[in-house]
This record gives sequence, structure tokens and C-alpha cells, in this order.
Amino acid sequence: MTGSPSAECPFCRIVRKETAAKIVFEDERVLAFEDIRPQAPVHILIIPKKHFDSLAGAPEGSEGLLGELLLRAREIAGKKGIASNGYRIVLNTGPQSGQQVFHIHFHLLGGRPMSWPPG
Repeated sequence: MTGSPSAECPFCRIVRKETAAKIVFEDERVLAFEDIRPQAPVHILIIPKKHFDSLAGAPEGSEGLLGELLLRAREIAGKKGIASNGYRIVLNTGPQSGQQVFHIHFHLLGGRPMSWPPG
């Protein structure tokens, strides 16, 4: 599904304020909130308010929005105090990648050393 909010999507419910979340950033197009199962001391999910299942479902012309999500991740990393030591941004696409919620989202992870390769 692309573009319209989904009644079943947990992230769309957060956007509509039907489900509580610890919001760290919000504007008219982007929402960022703390992950409920953090994998690092800082673990923030950054989503567009517009629903796309995954990167594979993002329509042509969404480059600006996708870039905006990354810029908000950089901004939040600075506010959370993890920018100087480094952070990781993860975008899972599809079931084999580990994507569990099918609303495109970036994970911002930091506050501890990261290993490579992940997963």
C-alpha cells in the first residue's frame, strides 16, 4: 500500500495519535519516536507520516521526502548527543531483511560501539 494511511498499520496509528509513543521530533511530514524494543542506548524510528510499505513501495518523486528523513536522523543524532562518536542508520526492506512493521522507517542507533557485519 502506498500513500494513504492504513487502519492496521501500527505506525499510522502513532501518526494519528491513536497509539502512544515517545515522540522526539514531529513536523508536517515526518515523525520520530523511541523504539519500544531498543537495540542501543539511542534507538529512534524515523518515519514519513505518509504510508509506504517499504522502500520498494516508495513511488517515484519521493526522493525529497526520503532525503528529509535522513536529514532529520542527522538532526536527532545531534540532539541525542551521539553525532560526534557516530551512529548507524538502518532501513530494512522486506521480510528477509528483518522488516517487521510494513511502514517505511529508518532506525537511528547509537550510544554504543556497533559491530560489522550486522545481523
